[in-house]
Amino acid sequence: MRSEIKLISGAMVTLALSTSALVVLPLLQVRQVAPTPGLKPYTSAELRGREVYIANGCIYCHTQQPRAKSFAPDFSRGWGRATVAGDYAYDSPHLLGTMRTGPDLMNIGVRQPSEQWQLGHLYQPRAYVPGSIMPSYPYLFEVKPKAEEGEIVVNLPPDAAPPNGQVVVARSDAVDLVRYLQSLDRSFPVLPALKSGAGKP
Repeated sequence: MRSEIKLISGAMVTLALSTSALVVLPLLQVRQVAPTPGLKPYTSAELRGREVYIANGCIYCHTQQPRAKSFAPDFSRGWGRATVAGDYAYDSPHLLGTMRTGPDLMNIGVRQPSEQWQLGHLYQPRAYVPGSIMPSYPYLFEVKPKAEEGEIVVNLPPDAAPPNGQVVVARSDAVDLVRYLQSLDRSFPVLPALKSGAGKP
């Protein structure tokens, strides 16, 4: 009986210590982090697009966390500086991702700011990136004989355009998703941390 109590007590202590180290302490470190200077809150369209991003599982193939030069070649790939905690101040839940089947998207709004490129890439990725394994999302668009006033027509390459002179029109979910992708811009500089004692009289 005593050995069982010792085993259970040891397991509980181990669980408490690991929870403190992996959950509580990191939370205390970052819960009061201010947004990085230059970071803007998401607009309502960008927030709707973020929901479309989540619903379509984009997080399963794309990260949003470029790493430091000393850890990985992310910077040389053009993915931007390493992110800091303040870069995610308006993200809930955070969409860091763990898999890079596709490129990191934290700065896709800088690398590909064109609305037309983004829409066309969602409709038919291989027309823009030959050999891409990204799935197309045709249900975010509508193919019709003629666009109505206010609708966004996607200007596709000839080999990806629909036949018989039809046009591809972006649905609201596609437009919102592109607004979100365009908002992913953490290219502004982050001030380096002051060394201990720096700035004191």
